[in-house]
Amino acid sequence: MTYPFEVGGADDYPVKVGTMLLTMVDPNQGFEAAYNRWYERDHFYAGCMVGPHQLAGSRWVAPRSLKDLRWPAGEETITSPTDAGSYVAIYWIEEGHHEDWNTWAQEQVGWLYANGRGFAERTHTHTVLYDYVAADYRDPDPVPMLLALDAAYDAIVLVWFDGRDGTEAPALLDALRAEALPALLDGGPIEIVGSFRPNANPAQDQPMDLGTAAGGPERLAQMLFVRGDVTNALERVRTYTDAAEAAGLADLRLAAPFLRTVLGTDTYADELW
Repeated sequence: MTYPFEVGGADDYPVKVGTMLLTMVDPNQGFEAAYNRWYERDHFYAGCMVGPHQLAGSRWVAPRSLKDLRWPAGEETITSPTDAGSYVAIYWIEEGHHEDWNTWAQEQVGWLYANGRGFAERTHTHTVLYDYVAADYRDPDPVPMLLALDAAYDAIVLVWFDGRDGTEAPALLDALRAEALPALLDGGPIEIVGSFRPNANPAQDQPMDLGTAAGGPERLAQMLFVRGDVTNALERVRTYTDAAEAAGLADLRLAAPFLRTVLGTDTYADELW
């Protein structure tokens, strides 16, 4: 390498995404603004961003109008019931440093709760560590996955599949690339599809119930980064998830759109229910 003069592709640089922490939570009714402010102004930083090898973080919200657009409905979904989970916080941890971060995170969360820095009036819907698998891009010179949480996307759509017949997440991704994923990224508002699988060494001994299980090696979690009105992307996403199921590749466990939170405000906190 001949830095700073060599220009590489989107994923050619040494700092890379390794692990994702995804935490989906509902504040208890009546505590929406208090939860939003506690998480944004204390826990986002004290519980995550000050940790070693924490690369980036972002927060997203699903008001009632977006919860009503999730699919499929039923008991075997990531969220139970389907409309559970109002806020999502997502973090990148640097590749090769999961254990360093994980050791710190378990000690830190214990310290915070022991010192009155928790928030009891909330319920975790799905809080899980995932390993990064790959990213697929719409554009030839895209925003790289490393920068996606900081790139001010307007919205995301979270999609979870379980591969059929024991197909594990990387093989399922290969099959989706051959069958359905190209059409999802062919024009339109979705710029990045990031793919993840459950981490084999999740955090232990947490001071709260973390919600639904991570899933097995057949689970593929995908994060779709969207510019503009996320509702304009949902027909395209539904075509994608329907195609994956129709081809016999996977069972859809959830497709759920979220908006970026408006930092420093309680925007959407009164629209969750």
